[in-house]
Amino acid sequence: MDFDVDMVDALIERWGTGRDAAIPLLQGIQDEYRYVPIDAMDYMCRKTEITPAQIYGVVTFYAQFRLEPVGEHLIKVCKGTACHVSGAQGITESLEEVLDVLDGGTTPDMRFTLSAVACLGCCSLAPVIMVNEDTHGKLNRTSAANVMVKEYGARTPAIDA
Repeated sequence: MDFDVDMVDALIERWGTGRDAAIPLLQGIQDEYRYVPIDAMDYMCRKTEITPAQIYGVVTFYAQFRLEPVGEHLIKVCKGTACHVSGAQGITESLEEVLDVLDGGTTPDMRFTLSAVACLGCCSLAPVIMVNEDTHGKLNRTSAANVMVKEYGARTPAIDA
């Protein structure tokens, strides 16, 4: 098993064993691991009234859940209309260069995951990125790259070369 049984047991004790506990249980597991390990889902099913089909349905329906590990810093680039027309594609390209990873990918050291999202709801700040829970707006190619270097310590071959 690649998860902490005691941690999942504590979540189950807090949220219960009914189907209505599926989302908070999955959120708690993902908060701990930055994704939901399959072994943890299997264990949840054995310890609760939630079936494997129900768990898998929740995990695959809601975009907030991930079945693969992500980096320590999850970078979301808003691609909503306001951000799109304000240069979101250029920001994505700049971050791909700085991090040396393509959109949707994770750096080999597991520090950064770059992900396009439909909308972050910060249209007045367009274009916007969100790094973990921090929002950065009114960006351009250069300022987006600087955020990653200065605030999150991005040090990749593209920067160090």
